[in-house]
Amino acid sequence: MKNPYRILGLALCVAGAIFAPVAYFIIGAVPLTAVAMSAIIIGLTCIALANARPYVSPEACELMLKAGMENTAALLEELELRNKAVYLPSSMGNGHAKALIPLAENKNIGQLREKIPGRLIVRYGANPDDMAIAVTTPGSINIDMLEARPGPTAGEIQAAATYMLTGVLDVASSVAVSMADGRVDVEVSGSKLHYEGIWYYHCLGSPIASIIAAISSEALGKPVRIQDESYHRGKSRIVLEVLP
Repeated sequence: MKNPYRILGLALCVAGAIFAPVAYFIIGAVPLTAVAMSAIIIGLTCIALANARPYVSPEACELMLKAGMENTAALLEELELRNKAVYLPSSMGNGHAKALIPLAENKNIGQLREKIPGRLIVRYGANPDDMAIAVTTPGSINIDMLEARPGPTAGEIQAAATYMLTGVLDVASSVAVSMADGRVDVEVSGSKLHYEGIWYYHCLGSPIASIIAAISSEALGKPVRIQDESYHRGKSRIVLEVLP
């Protein structure tokens, strides 16, 4: 796809480069020469903007995110699953972070002794009803965008979440993380993606909570579950439970 900023920038640079010597040496008009030089400067700026413009537009990314969420929500509603998802680090899967949603009602996932295979319906325990669906979430995908795996401290989790939410995705202004008693408390200021009382968010959390849960799980090397999520006065508060 041709980038309109690059086309405009090249056109301005070429026109300015041709008109500048004509205006200065032939016409002898300094103001027209200044206009030509300004066109070259604006053209170079447009070319720089073209290089900084994302390959996929934000609108297209939002469309794909909504499509994926609606498909997953339809699956959850069809199976009548309301259990909260458990986010797993990539070391417990097939190299990719996943979220497990137990099929049995009020079923708590205990210690996982084996890696989860790369399938939709998986077994995570020895009991016959230890079955779950393994889904990819917005947080799972964003793990691959981290420059390095964060360490198991509140500071490193906060740094990774800040890098992802404020730097890469630009969906928040700041992130604060604290840890105590097997919990990870996160406060996100300036969140642009809020929690909604819909089926998908009840099971998997909002996209912001999903990203933080996936980062925390990867950093700690343990499964985590979104225990609570709320939004008040421009701040999102997310509480994660760290499982054995």
